[in-house]
Amino acid sequence: METRSPVPMSRPTTSSQASREKLDEDLEKEGHLDSASSSEISTPQATSDLRPPEHGTDLTDVEKDGESRQPDESPDEKAAFLVKWEEGELANPRNWSNGYKAFITWQLGMLALAASLGSSIIAPAEPRIAEEMGVSQEIAVLCVSLYVLGFAFGPLLWAPISEVYGRKWSMEPAMICLGLFSIGTAVSQNAASVFITRFFGGVFGSAPVSNVSAALGDMYAPKARGIAVTFYAVCVVGGPTIGPVIGSALTANSHLGWRWTEYIEGIWVFAVVVLTFFAMPEVYGPTLLKQKAQRLRKETGDQRYWHPHEAAKITFSNILTKHVSRPLKMLTTEPMVLCIAIYASFVYGLLYLTLEVFPIVYQQQRHMGAVVSTLPFLGLFVGVLCAVCINLANQPRYARIVAQNNGKAVPEARLPPMLVGGFLFVIGLFWFGWTADPKYSWVIPTIATAFIGAGFNVIFQQCINFLVDTYALYAASAVSANTFLRSLFACGLPLAARPMFRNMGVGPACSVLGAVACLALPVPLLFMRYGLRLRRMSKFAPVED
Repeated sequence: METRSPVPMSRPTTSSQASREKLDEDLEKEGHLDSASSSEISTPQATSDLRPPEHGTDLTDVEKDGESRQPDESPDEKAAFLVKWEEGELANPRNWSNGYKAFITWQLGMLALAASLGSSIIAPAEPRIAEEMGVSQEIAVLCVSLYVLGFAFGPLLWAPISEVYGRKWSMEPAMICLGLFSIGTAVSQNAASVFITRFFGGVFGSAPVSNVSAALGDMYAPKARGIAVTFYAVCVVGGPTIGPVIGSALTANSHLGWRWTEYIEGIWVFAVVVLTFFAMPEVYGPTLLKQKAQRLRKETGDQRYWHPHEAAKITFSNILTKHVSRPLKMLTTEPMVLCIAIYASFVYGLLYLTLEVFPIVYQQQRHMGAVVSTLPFLGLFVGVLCAVCINLANQPRYARIVAQNNGKAVPEARLPPMLVGGFLFVIGLFWFGWTADPKYSWVIPTIATAFIGAGFNVIFQQCINFLVDTYALYAASAVSANTFLRSLFACGLPLAARPMFRNMGVGPACSVLGAVACLALPVPLLFMRYGLRLRRMSKFAPVED
């Protein structure tokens, strides 16, 4: 049985303010108090390679709660009965075995994969949906666009919920709702109901996409987090690339049809939910410590055991100020946030644009079958896997630079792989565009898709890493701004894909996109040179000289 016996303490001779400062230091050391403000709850977002979130709670509410139990309790007594992790305590997720962590990481990855798969599995069914529902194929693209649009708004809700109720219970109910809305799409009889259920499916499906990276930060120390986050990123990016292959096989089957793309999505989601409900524990430290405090009070009968997370609440004002206004303010006042967000949004949007372009190139121009024409999406996935090697290759170099900087993050050291990814992305776009003509073998443009996938994943991951290293305390808001903008891009670009590629042609259209990608190539170089200066000017990314 796990207990924490307080050390007997004499009446303090120091002032109340000094005691309060000591209490704040204890909380900050345990990771439960924001080092910048004792009255602010920091909220983590969906990101690759996020640090463990800073946890804070308004101590005024906590003290009121404590005073209701022990009116004469002094700050020193409160510090003595503050529930913390003991050295080597097995209940602490950081102390779990590597094998157990890997099993939980796999479950988290499956949650993210199920949600991201839902964004694209219906894409091959758009012509059938357009015909059956009596809408144009351009309108049918909303099946994908509205789902991705839900990714922009969902994290505004799921992030604060995860900070109060824990990672598991911010994802499980949301995934159940995703499964129900997927079934709702499958039984829809008109276009409006298809679009509405798809949008809300995206809102609920964004829960694991936004919270899994934070859950990994709860389990892994920074040095060990890279591989886990890489696996998570592959699941998030892999869903949109393998979804069309599965969806086309279901749609082309005369015994199944397009509705089974959503039935299968719902079945897959419910299967993962059942697995994680029984096999995945809570990993959020403050939630576990709150439960520990409650257990100690029950077991010992001593009501002085407490933890600040017991007073954590979700308020509308907190959601507005932290999850809406601050990200928007950073997006409009921070050059680094804006440039990185635009670059990441552009490449992320092009990933979803391929859902509309590949059918034109392989099915309409080359007259491939419905299923065979989606196999080039696997080329994108191969590129995504290759990007893993590029990202991990930079880790030893980054670790050396951080060690030379006294263990402090060096955001600019994250950027060299982004430069490599930028060139791969540009090469892939031009290569694909000018070899898409049927006079060339289908193999040639398919190889180009691997370059596009590799470039995308490298750029995407390093953009997130750079924001997290740069803004540290406010990384959640910076990543939230990035997530919001990239989801809007991913929503809008597929809608413009068919008119653009039909009117301009595949080669010229890809050249335009490649030219835009070329304009973004200097972004990592500029930040490598001027990043430190910009950070010194920033209100959100102070630099210690």
